[in-house]
Amino acid sequence: MADDKRDYYEVLGVDKSVSDDELKKAYRKAAKKYHPDLNPGDEAAEKSFKEVNEAYEVLSDKEKRARYDQFGHAGVDPNFGAGGGYGGGFTGDFGDLGDIFSSFFGGFGSGFSGGGRQRNPNAPRRGNDTAATVNLSFEEAAKGCKKTIKVTKIDSCDECGGSGAEKGSSAKTCPVCHGSGQVSATQRTPFGVMQTQKVCDHCHGSGKIIENPCKRCAGKGRIRHTVEQTIEVPAGIDDGQVINVRGGGDSGVNGGPSGDLRINVNVRPHPIFVREGYDVYCEIPITFTQAALGAEITVPTLDGKVKFTIHEGTQPGDEFKLRGKGIQRLNYGGKGDQYVKIIVEVPKDLSKAQKEKLKEFESVTDDKNYKKQKSFMDKIKDFFND
Repeated sequence: MADDKRDYYEVLGVDKSVSDDELKKAYRKAAKKYHPDLNPGDEAAEKSFKEVNEAYEVLSDKEKRARYDQFGHAGVDPNFGAGGGYGGGFTGDFGDLGDIFSSFFGGFGSGFSGGGRQRNPNAPRRGNDTAATVNLSFEEAAKGCKKTIKVTKIDSCDECGGSGAEKGSSAKTCPVCHGSGQVSATQRTPFGVMQTQKVCDHCHGSGKIIENPCKRCAGKGRIRHTVEQTIEVPAGIDDGQVINVRGGGDSGVNGGPSGDLRINVNVRPHPIFVREGYDVYCEIPITFTQAALGAEITVPTLDGKVKFTIHEGTQPGDEFKLRGKGIQRLNYGGKGDQYVKIIVEVPKDLSKAQKEKLKEFESVTDDKNYKKQKSFMDKIKDFFND
């Protein structure tokens, strides 16, 4: 074993207590840094790349790592008495190296002999999800409804039935890749010649050749178009929520299932009601006289008008509740409540006669009619007398 070999832990930038996961992360980082494809013509990087793989090959093997920790490089020398079998080359599988190639070189590593799986170009694949928007009134969201919306999606071509071939013809198996969509290729590396898989240039990975492509879809077998779709809007849906229509998205490929349609909900504001959860809030103005004497008022609700009697001496800001007059709970039974806040409107632009009447009214009132005012004035007196 050469005397100038660097410590394997130092090569990977880890200490001896490194865990398997940390060791793998360090290896991936170093392998990416020094990979020949990222450093073309750099002999130093090529040397470091070999060194990194050699270090990981030893430290990732429990038995070799134990011998290395005890005897150093001699413990993994092929002539070592314990029969380590280490010959200085990269003899482990290419699982981790393949992952790196796959991440950084567009799947190059997936074709190593004994590692990686080839993707079947004709396997069923699920279609993509699509998105749309529906605009609802406050009442439509609260009570539910049916809406017709326009949806842009990809479907199988109705002219060729999704085959991509003109009527009366059919696609043929690619003579180059024999339907696999991939072909073998070889590449010379620091470890020797390696066999890889790449996309077939003849069929572009489809595994099929269409000699007479469909004119409507240009041989793709799928078309993008806009359709009208009627959807059920559930009662209780709120602004910003999403309705998911299973199977309403792009059609699948090779018999795969369709994706979903995700509909974003926009609810227009209401001129009277404000929603909080499943409860509804509104404000109702009443006159000074109604507040003082009490009155029966009309209250608007989502279910129509209702009568409500306010008591004598109702104060500005008083609030009452109409149980069960709110919004249907989404996917559950029952409704929220409606809360009504009273706004007492003070009259303006009074006539001379009206002012005289108010002064007459004021002259016959006493402190018991204005308890809050009396309490406040008493506090002021106490404050200034201190």
